[in-house]
Amino acid sequence: MLLTSGQISMAISSSVVFMFTFLLFLSGYVLQQQTVRSLQAIIKPQPIVVPPPSPVLAKHFGTPPGHSFYDKYLASNRPKGGWAKVAYVQLVKEHLHVCNALMLFAVLDDQESMAQRVIMYPKEWDASTTGALDPQIETSRRLLRNAGKRYKVMLQPVEPILKGGEQSTFPTFPLAGLLSLTAYNRVVHLVPSGLVLDTSGLDHLFTLPMDSDMLGISAGTVDGAASPSVVLLKPSKDAFHSTMESLSAAKYDEGDFLSRMPLLPDLPEDQIHIVAKSSGLRLEDDSFNATAFLDSTSYVHVSDPETLGPEFDAPRESLASAIPKRPEPKRAWQEVYERYREMRMDVCGLDLEPVPKPSKENLAQSQQIP
Repeated sequence: MLLTSGQISMAISSSVVFMFTFLLFLSGYVLQQQTVRSLQAIIKPQPIVVPPPSPVLAKHFGTPPGHSFYDKYLASNRPKGGWAKVAYVQLVKEHLHVCNALMLFAVLDDQESMAQRVIMYPKEWDASTTGALDPQIETSRRLLRNAGKRYKVMLQPVEPILKGGEQSTFPTFPLAGLLSLTAYNRVVHLVPSGLVLDTSGLDHLFTLPMDSDMLGISAGTVDGAASPSVVLLKPSKDAFHSTMESLSAAKYDEGDFLSRMPLLPDLPEDQIHIVAKSSGLRLEDDSFNATAFLDSTSYVHVSDPETLGPEFDAPRESLASAIPKRPEPKRAWQEVYERYREMRMDVCGLDLEPVPKPSKENLAQSQQIP
């Protein structure tokens, strides 16, 4: 059967249409599969590649002090028994000093000191009461709870060691009682009130050799007194009992006890700024540099005889007589007091205390003095 020219033309046209339709379908199918694979790649979670862990030694306690793990944790001057056997201990006897203890431990925690931290406080503060709670006790309890939760401080309520004789009306908590903390090989106590600026120098005190059970570090003061601002103790039962036997509740005076403590000899050149006293800034000359002082000093004991302490909003005349006259010491003094005020608010939520008015008995005694 012969095909006509019209039928041949139609067959060719149909073949061409079918071929292009098939090619169009095939290209669409390929493009669809590529799009599906792209969407699957986006939707499907990618496997997380975990890098192999770097070899890290287990820490003995907490986190290492300072900025270098190997310098601070693996150094040859590691404390005897490790960091778990040394501690900063603050014995707070008054409600006024609870905030200062919290401020000290806040800096120790921020700068990652590995030494343990202890606050000892009168056990009577924990006593429950049926009536309205004293505002001071309520504030102290709140601050102590914050110290334990935020700064990993061990809270230890203590009974009065010296009950007080006929001439003493208050229970006594002598600083020598820290010698009873035999769980530690070395204890460092920072005499309040003060500011910790750099913990590295203070941490080094746990490694210094000690020939006695007690040792103090003092700074220059305007009155020339040599009372220590930092106290180092080697707790032991023998040291505690021998020291307590020599104390009398009726005659015990903490200031006299500190002044009779042996003082650490001159420190090496790179450690001369472990401790400073705010009143000693008046002794500095024109070569003094405030920035270097604030950067290199570990602990500033904020104490001036003209003021009750940095916790109080002292009148201007008292501050004017306490402030150094030279520009750089004056700037350092003002910076220390301002930092103390700001940190007291930031850490404790407390403003400066008003200066208490003198009692009638004190006024009467002052009027009798010729």
